[in-house]
Formats: sequence, structure tokens, C-alpha cells
Amino acid sequence: MSALIASEPGTPGRDNEDFAAVSSDVLVVVDGAGAPRGTATGCRHSVAWYARNLGGLLLAAATDDRSGLAEALAVAIDRVNALHADTCDLTRPGSPSATVALARIAGDRLEHLVLSDAVLLLDRVGAPPRVVTDGRLADVVAKLDELPPLGTDAHTAGLRSRVEQLAAHRNQPGGFWVASTQPGAAAEALTGSTPLDELNAVALLSDGASRLADRFALLDWPGLLGVLRDGGPDALIQRTRRAEADDPDGSRWPRGKASDDASAIYRRFRELL
Repeated sequence: MSALIASEPGTPGRDNEDFAAVSSDVLVVVDGAGAPRGTATGCRHSVAWYARNLGGLLLAAATDDRSGLAEALAVAIDRVNALHADTCDLTRPGSPSATVALARIAGDRLEHLVLSDAVLLLDRVGAPPRVVTDGRLADVVAKLDELPPLGTDAHTAGLRSRVEQLAAHRNQPGGFWVASTQPGAAAEALTGSTPLDELNAVALLSDGASRLADRFALLDWPGLLGVLRDGGPDALIQRTRRAEADDPDGSRWPRGKASDDASAIYRRFRELL
């Protein structure tokens, strides 16, 4: 079965800072992250530019199965650096960054890599889904103050403060790791492989597409996989949009954005009865 894919900006008309793509054997979701408007980053490029370039270069690097997935990610980060090292200050902590979910079919196995809070779901035959996501960012966020209601001046100030505090922990031992300007961050990614005959399907999600389960708790992981199986990634994103619209000020589910960019890839390996 070919992969199903959908990616949608959180706000119509604004840049989508996610990137999602597939080749015959590789699936990749990149979720770009940046600083609030007006924050000095040292980089003239947008978060969307970073996510698109990292994603495209990662897809190319991972297609070469002579290298491991962490090595492919390190190569992709280094190549993005080369694209703007002459125009941007890559030493600044506010440089664009991204989370990554990556999967590759290699012979009779599915290899995977996850860096930061992207989500990879392994729909296993005769067993509960395996959820692969890096909780180190959530661990840092849990120690920070909760954000005020969306749409308020206090929320804007709180979000800026949160981003500044997170910068001190980003790509640091004891903190959390993302793709940005340090190729070595790839070595901190979660990696593994699973025999294909043990899998029904795999799903790769940006955190804007996983929030029905891991933030809103409106679905469990088997339920989310069911939405993907029955309706595909578009159905998952549209269901997420309805939930976001029911909580426009974030009073039920405090969050940085009312509606986040959302990307999902779903590939089935066997037909389910």
C-alpha cells in the first residue's frame, strides 16, 4: 500500500512550518519551531524555510541505506547549515529548529528515528501500538509556568518568556534535543527497527496532529490509529481542527497556539480484516 499524507497550516494563509514527504522507502515529518515575532534569531530565514530544507535533504540522505538514520539526520543538518552559514549567525540560540520523525523500509525491517516531540506509532500485529516520542522537551516544559489564556497580552508575554527559558535547555545535556545547527544532536535521537511482518502499519505525526491523544486525551492511541485507518491523515487533521475550535481560548487545553500546523503520514503494510 502506498503512503497517505496530509499537512496543513494551523492558520489558513500563513506559512506551514511542518514538512511531510515520502519516497518509495522513506517517510519523514519535520515540525519546525522558532521564536515569537520580534525575537532576534541571527537568521534571515523563516522556520518554514528551515523545515522544508531539512526535510528535503533528510529524505535524500535517508534514501542511501548505507548510512544509519541518525547519520542521515546529521548529514542533513550539516547540509542545511552550509546553505546559510554565510548569511546567518548560526551560533545564536534562536536559530530555527525542528523536531523529526523518520522511518525507512530496509529489507524486511522498518527502521525509525524520532527527535524531540514528534510521534511515530507502530501499529503492531496482535499487540498494543508502540508510541515512540522523546519526552525530554515535555519534562522541561513541565517545570515552567502554565501559559495564560490564548489571545491575551499575558499569553503573548508568557509565550515569549517560555521560549527564552527553553533556549537555555535546548541541545544541552540534561535538557532536550532538536535539529538545528548542531549535527551532533542527531546522536540523541531515539532509534530502532521492527520486522515488517510484526506490523500492520506505521504513522508519523507532528505534535499538531498527535494532540487528540497526547494533549487533548479525546482518543487513545489505538483510537487515533483507527481514525487514520478509516479516514486517512485528512480525517485526523479535520477532527483535530474541530476539537481546537471547541476550545478557542485554551481554557480546557492550555497550549502555545490555538491551532497548530499538523502533518501526518500513514502507511499500511497489511490489510486488516
